[in-house]
Amino acid sequence: MTRFKFFNNINSLEQLRKEYKRLLKLHHPDNGGTKEASQTINNEYEALFKILKDRHNSKEAADTSDYKSSTYDFEDDKALREALQKIIHLQGIEIEICGSWIWVSGNTYQHKAEIKAAGYKWSKNKSMWYFHNGEYRRGSRKTYTMDDIRFKYGSTEVSGKPQTALA
Repeated sequence: MTRFKFFNNINSLEQLRKEYKRLLKLHHPDNGGTKEASQTINNEYEALFKILKDRHNSKEAADTSDYKSSTYDFEDDKALREALQKIIHLQGIEIEICGSWIWVSGNTYQHKAEIKAAGYKWSKNKSMWYFHNGEYRRGSRKTYTMDDIRFKYGSTEVSGKPQTALA
């Protein structure tokens, strides 16, 4: 295995991200570090990220367990599609799917009653509407920003058919 100057005993992508942030705080030129150290950290991060991602993908491909034991639930997918269809026609809103959650922002005030009737809930911390099928239990007290959520779960923007406004 490749030897790294800064990253040692990293076994998961989550550990890599945490260590990367910690190292940048210590070695960034704005914090008294050097440009060379920051570049080395970035290069090692990219190389190790590729290695861990490939390892993760090969483990998933080798997994022959029963699909029912997987964390993916087709009923959740159906519920997400139905919830999306209820609001996709609304004008002036932005719809984003992050993992198994739908987030709605933009000009939602005029559509408040319809969004609420479709089963969406308001998140005052994020000032956005969200939909998630099933019960959700928080794992920790940490609050995540939308950028944290996008980075962790990925993000897909959804748009409906463009509609022409009547004069």
